Parts: sequence; structure tokens; C-alpha cells
Amino acid sequence: MSTEPVRVVIADDELLIREALRAVLEAEAGLTVVADAATVDEAVALIGQHRPDVAVIDVRMPTGGGVEVARRLARLGIGTPLVAFSAYDDAGNRKLMRDAGVGEYVIKGMPNAELVSAVRRAVNAPVS
Repeated sequence: MSTEPVRVVIADDELLIREALRAVLEAEAGLTVVADAATVDEAVALIGQHRPDVAVIDVRMPTGGGVEVARRLARLGIGTPLVAFSAYDDAGNRKLMRDAGVGEYVIKGMPNAELVSAVRRAVNAPVS
């Protein structure tokens, strides 16, 4: 088993959310946040640059949100596992994200353990 930390990129247009996510994830043994992004363009660029083990992306951000991040990464051939993070728990958003290749979907406000578990599941999911 690797002792290297799981490297995470966070993408959310709200600074306070990014800071909270960083605090939650970095409080966990074996997880480290390598970058955070406020826009779709930043998210794609930082994920491409850092090649993290997983990225946590907001479903709704200006210029396309998590679906656009997932689609751009797929076009670039970047297979970073993605965890959707959203205030919206509806079937439509879940389907959009799933269809874009996002494997995990976590609702904002859920216990921190849910987010951590989703990140760990995404990293360990078989590559399709």
C-alpha cells in the first residue's frame, strides 16, 4: 500500500467553500489539497497541471460548472476521478454529472465524513 498522500484539487466559485473543503480534507490522514480553483477554466488548467488523484468540483459554477470541467477533461484525455459537490440534490443534476463521467456526488451540508468517503471511493474506483 502506498504511503503517498492522495492529492486533491478543489473547484468551487465560493472562497469560503474552498477554504472549508481544504480544511476538511487536509484534516484527514493521507489527503492533501494541491490546488484550488474558482472557475471552470482554472479547474481544468490546475487539474491538467497537477494531475491530482481526485478533484472535488462544484456542480454549479459560472461558465458551465462541474459538467463543463468533466467534459473538457475528457476531451483532453485527463482521467482524474471527479467528485461532484453540490447544494442541489436532484435527479437531473445527478444524471448530468454521471453522464459526464463523474462517479461520486456529495451534497453540501452533509457530514464531513461523507465527503471524505466519496473522495476515497473515487480514488479507489476501477478505471472504466
